[in-house]
Amino acid sequence: MTIIVTGSSGLLGTALVEALRDDGARVVRLVRRVPEGDDEAFWNPAKGGVDQTALEGAEAVIHLAGAGIGDRRWSEGHKRELIRSRVEGTRTLAGALAGLGAKPAALLSGSAIGFYGDTGDVAVDETAPAGEGFLAQEVVVPWEAETAPAEEAGIRVVRLRTGLVLSGRGGMLSRILPVFRMGLGAPLGSGRQYWSWISIDDWVLAVQHILKNPEISGPVNVTAPEPVTNAEFTKALGAALHRPTMPLAVPGFVLRTAIGEFAEEGVLTGQRVLPRRLLESGYAFRHTRLDEALAAVI
Repeated sequence: MTIIVTGSSGLLGTALVEALRDDGARVVRLVRRVPEGDDEAFWNPAKGGVDQTALEGAEAVIHLAGAGIGDRRWSEGHKRELIRSRVEGTRTLAGALAGLGAKPAALLSGSAIGFYGDTGDVAVDETAPAGEGFLAQEVVVPWEAETAPAEEAGIRVVRLRTGLVLSGRGGMLSRILPVFRMGLGAPLGSGRQYWSWISIDDWVLAVQHILKNPEISGPVNVTAPEPVTNAEFTKALGAALHRPTMPLAVPGFVLRTAIGEFAEEGVLTGQRVLPRRLLESGYAFRHTRLDEALAAVI
């Protein structure tokens, strides 16, 4: 089986490519530089260019490319890049796949639970509509819409609405671990906002499960079945590190001052998301409890 992967150098892409190859697949990575071997092919999402010969005959395409949402402050320029990197990349890839003679059976396209906006205490699954805010309306909704040409061409399209991925190799967890190891971890804002998480192992296994089950299509929440509040996450991470946490929360205005607009949508609001489609398809999570997941990845 030949599988094409974009965004292969990121946290998720690196782990997934390794697992796919261990499973016996031939993986071809789409890169935006001169390819260095027959396991790489060139694409230029900004200019709509992709190596068509690399796509011909592939069984599946997994599209994970996009600028990091929480990597830096949301300046107007960075917000434009968040939109552009997702919309242009998905448009280029879906259009190229739709025009192929020998089309892949599936396109698994990255997405995010930011689609749902702030859900408060309400648990939502894949049947819930899009929420409000920049992430939902200006990033995720148009990002997902660009998969339409592939879907209309008869390709099975899955939109991977990913939550907070827990990994010891990068991502959000690696950025906050030093603070917690110093005993300075604290709830953020009210602490009542829900964080829908998934271990890196389960994320990779869930994607492989989706690849192997052709009845799965449309949006799929790639999150663990038991989302927790930020206060519960803080307590669990402190316990996993055997370190105390601060009794007082970090006020919202401090976070807004420190990290700007991202604080409002990426930290102080949350999504209580349930993986209904994964569970109904028979996927068995390796880590359903946060303490188990943290113990595995730290």
